[in-house]
Order: sequence, then C-alpha cells, then structure tokens
Amino acid sequence: MANAIRFLAADAVEAAKSGHPGLPLGFADVATVLFTRFLTFDPALPQWPDRDRLVLSAGHGSALLYAAYHLLGYLEFGIDQIRAFRQLDSNTPGHPEVGIGPIETTTGPLGQGLANAVGMALAERMLAARFGAGVVDHRTYVMVGDGCLMEGISHEAISLAGHLRLGKLIVLWDDNGITIDGGTALSVSDDQKRRFEACGWDVQAVDGHDSEAIAAALTAAQSTPTPSLIACRTTIGYGAPTKAGKESVHGAPLGEKELTGMRAALGWTAAPFEVPDNILAAWRQAGARGHSVREAWEQRYQATASEQQAEFERRLGGHLPEGWAAAITAFKREIATSQPKVATRKASQDALTVLTGEIPELVGGSADLSHSNLTLTKHTKPISREDFGGSYVFYGIREFAMAAVMNGLALHGGFIPYGGTFLVFADYMRNGIRMAALMEQRVIFVLTHDSIGVGEDGPTHQPIEHLAMLRATPNLRLFRPADAVETAEAWSLALADQRHPSALALSRQALPTVRTTHTDENLTARGGYVLREATAGLRRVTLIATGSEVALACTVRDRLEAEGVGTAVVSLPCWELFDDQPASYRREVLGDGTLKVAIEAASSFGWHKYVGTDGIVIGLDRFGQSAPAEALFKRFGFTPEAVLAVVKGRV
Repeated sequence: MANAIRFLAADAVEAAKSGHPGLPLGFADVATVLFTRFLTFDPALPQWPDRDRLVLSAGHGSALLYAAYHLLGYLEFGIDQIRAFRQLDSNTPGHPEVGIGPIETTTGPLGQGLANAVGMALAERMLAARFGAGVVDHRTYVMVGDGCLMEGISHEAISLAGHLRLGKLIVLWDDNGITIDGGTALSVSDDQKRRFEACGWDVQAVDGHDSEAIAAALTAAQSTPTPSLIACRTTIGYGAPTKAGKESVHGAPLGEKELTGMRAALGWTAAPFEVPDNILAAWRQAGARGHSVREAWEQRYQATASEQQAEFERRLGGHLPEGWAAAITAFKREIATSQPKVATRKASQDALTVLTGEIPELVGGSADLSHSNLTLTKHTKPISREDFGGSYVFYGIREFAMAAVMNGLALHGGFIPYGGTFLVFADYMRNGIRMAALMEQRVIFVLTHDSIGVGEDGPTHQPIEHLAMLRATPNLRLFRPADAVETAEAWSLALADQRHPSALALSRQALPTVRTTHTDENLTARGGYVLREATAGLRRVTLIATGSEVALACTVRDRLEAEGVGTAVVSLPCWELFDDQPASYRREVLGDGTLKVAIEAASSFGWHKYVGTDGIVIGLDRFGQSAPAEALFKRFGFTPEAVLAVVKGRV
C-alpha cells in the first residue's frame, strides 16, 4: 500500500517533468499507517466538521497527498488529476491549495503549515469548550520536514502550542537528514527532539519505515495531555536505487532509468499510474473506514438542542449573528454626535467593545502589545491551558506565528480571528499576511502606530514602506481610517467580508472627527469619497489623503477656500475598494481636470495612479527620526503651511 503512494507520486513527477519525489518516497510508510489506521475522515463528505485535520507543512511533497487522496477515493483526485500534476487548472498544483477536496491549508512556505495546525488545534479546543465533546472532538496531524523545523516560525509555533498544552496536536517529522544543499549537518546541529521537549511536548523517535513502530507511537501520542512530536527516521527517496538518501532526489524527477530500477527493487510490476486491484481495494476500504464514525457523530449532533445546532452551523458557515450591523451603526451615530478627538487605535477598541459583545466568534489577540494595540475589550476573556472558553490569545512576542495561527483558526472554521502589533512589525509577519490573502481567509490584522506619529521611538518603529507593501498584496484590503467613524466602518467591512483578509492601519496620536454628519451608509465601502467639496467656485484642487493626514488636508482646504481657490478633500481609506468602483465614480471623486495632491506620511510609491503625471505626492521616501511627533511632522513637511506652499506653487 505504501508503494502505491510511492509510484503514483513518482510517476506524477516524472510526467510533469518537475516536482519533489524525495518526500513521498521516504514518508509513504508513515502516511500509509496514518491514513489507514488513525486519521478520522470520510471521502464521501470531505468537509465533515468533526474530521481530523491533516496538514502537510512540507508542501513541496504534495504528490504524497494527491496519491493518498486518489487511493482513498476522493473524487477530486481521480487518476486524470494525478496525471495532470502541476498542470494548468488541475486539482494537483505544485503545492497543496486549500479548497481542493480535503486539503486543509495552502502550504509551501516552510513552517507555516505547522503554525496553521497550531491554530486548528486551538480552534478545536475552543469549539469543544463551547459545544461539548459530543460535537467537537478531533485531532490535528502535521507532516513536517527538516526545513519546516529550521524556519524560525517553527519555534514560535511549538512554543505557543506547548504553553497551551494542545494535547490533540500530533506532529510527524520526516527526519531524513537531507536538505536541498545536502546533509543537514552542513547547516544545523540542533537537537530537535530536545527542543520540542523544552517547549513542553511529548517526544518519541521511531524507524519511519517500520509500520508497527509508527502505529505504536501514534497510539501513544493520542493519549498525551501535551502536543506530541514523532521523529520518524526515514530515507529520502526510499527505493530509488542510486538516489535514495541523497539531496538529488529531493526536487527533481527520478528519470526513466531510476524509475525502472526502483520498480525492480520494490517488486512493483504495475504500469505507470496503475495500481493493482487488490491494493486499490485495500486503500478504498481504508477510505470507507470513517463513514460509520461520521454517521455516529451525526446521530449525536442531531440529539443536541436545535438552538445549539443553529449556532454551530452559523459559525461554521461564516455568517454573522443578527443585530451586529445595527449595533455598529448606532455606535457610528454616537460618534458623529459626540465628535471625539481620539487615536484611531482607541476608536478601534471602542468599536471592538461593541463588536465583541455582539459577535461571540471573534477571537482577539496581540503580540505582547495588547495595551498599545488596544485589542482587549471588556468582553474578551483570556484563553489559557486550563480554560479554552475565552476569546483572547496572548500570543507573546511571536508576530509571524500569530499571523499563521490566526490563519489556522480561520481555516478550521467557527472563529473570526484578529490580532495586533505595530504596523512596522508587519515585516515580521509579512508571509503570514500574504498566505491569508492567497487563501482568501477572513483574518483581521490590527496594525497600530501607523506613521512617524510614533515619534520618539524613532525610525526603527516608524513605518514608511509598509502601507505600500500591504497595498501591493493581492486580495488584501488595507484600511487607513481618518477618524473614529471611518474606523468603525472599516471594522464593519472587514467582518462582513468572508473572502478577503483585512489590515487596519491605526494611529497612535489623537485625531479629530472629520465625519461630523451621520449617515447609515458605509462611505468607506466605496474606498474613497469626497469628504469636503469645493464651495469657492469650481473645484481647482483635489487634496487626497488617508488616516491622520485627512485632518491636515481639511485644514489646508479651508485656507485655500478662504483665498478663493475651490478645493475638495477626498478621504481614501481603502485603495482596493476604491479601485473596484466604476471608472465614472472614480473620475468624479478625484475631479477630472483639477490639480490632484496626495498627502500621506509614508512612501509615495503607488500614489501616482491617482494624481497622474501632473499631480503632486507629498509623501516620505526616507526613514524617520527620533523626536516628538509634532517636530517630525514639521521636519518632513506635514503641516498646513508646508502643504499650502507646495500647492500654491502650482495654482
């Protein structure tokens, strides 16, 4: 049965003329034991809620998953799909992609699958605390390679998992001692087993080609109160006559001669992409193993109260509860009336206080900056190893793992995660943010201290290029609200959107309310809109700004208007949503034929698509300095006088 995985995977790589046969050949015995004897799943219903989760963190070994899923009877992985490995529009891309059959997460960037799995295991414990073990009781398994464990995110993830004692998390390590450059001794001498032990994990080591030893280790791992690591000593490229155990088998087709030799060595006589009937029947029987387990779960589920069923299904369906939108609209009305002068990070906390009281699946957190990001509310009880009934994770100083764990929480289902850090540290979590966008997950990144307004902390903490970096990420929506009203609107949009992650760039410094007239309509949903229209005759100048610079633009506009220069202010809190608007709307807002001036205390990169070649961008294309915020804004030209001088030089 293991050889069926090996040859389907090797044949797929050979046909594609690219791929990674080393892991599927070496890890096939481990995978066979896991799939046929331990993993709980049902190919007839791949998304059954109480299935075990399986993550191939070493995503380059995707051919192993595809081969196993074909053998188990998943319809998405028929033999034509195995033949189409790595081809356009196939179900078998080079790395696993979530949304195709039973694949739980998109993997490839090493180590992130491991961190996703921590989020999934955490979600299981949290859902079980809310709905009971009769409804939620499953495990999360992860297959990792040496590369996953070398990446720094692995330590952040295993440290958090050990701290929370996620006992239903089991990691299977393909301990083959090989990386692309050669033996792992070239670059690392860590004792990985002791590292996991130091983080509070149960650790076992087995021969990864001894099925009974693997089974015994998995049996033991299922009963530990802590997360488990099983180090499976394997031979990369097992069975390949001249390449087994060598780095050359990691990421290239074996070649016809090597494949022929492997067939002889392993006694495999079937033609490429063929599996003997008796072996396929054994696999299909293993695939049917979970059907009765699923039926038993369905009986237990149907016996639960109808209200509990409705809530469980609402959460897993990603639907928000009734009443939340009315609550945030009432909050907006209150702001427009009281017109507070507050930092948008504080406005975010105020909005969250409303939202976390209305939406129980919101799970917050921060990378050790809870009282700076203001991500805690009176409704967010901390999660601990003793009590998973809370809704707030203290992630510690682990920004990258926080992003990937939040992705895992979202992928599992039942929760909407948000987590905070400083905008400048989006660098640390960049690839986790990218993966949320790639996987189309509703994950919300709260990124505060969004400009040189950070002040005295200096250039290490003052984001410059970060807004441009986030805006360049496909499928990510970046909001930089101007005041408390736009902040509430940004939260509404982020929560209502199931297909896009969102990033909220929020100020440290207090900002005045610029939206002083309430409207039930969410103007931020347009991405950009005219905040102040010209009144001194025809519009001649359009000032376009985001965040803290919108109030500055309003001051400049009033002075230009007083001098008879018709000037409008456009607030542009979300470029992505604005770009989605009809061209006619965008032209109307930006004012065809006017002098367009963009104002943002950050990199000017990207702004010219709005101001054109004849427009002006007042930005910041250098690093900041350490000084009070007011001194920095003056130094770098973000004052009414400085902006007026630039504009009046052109009108």
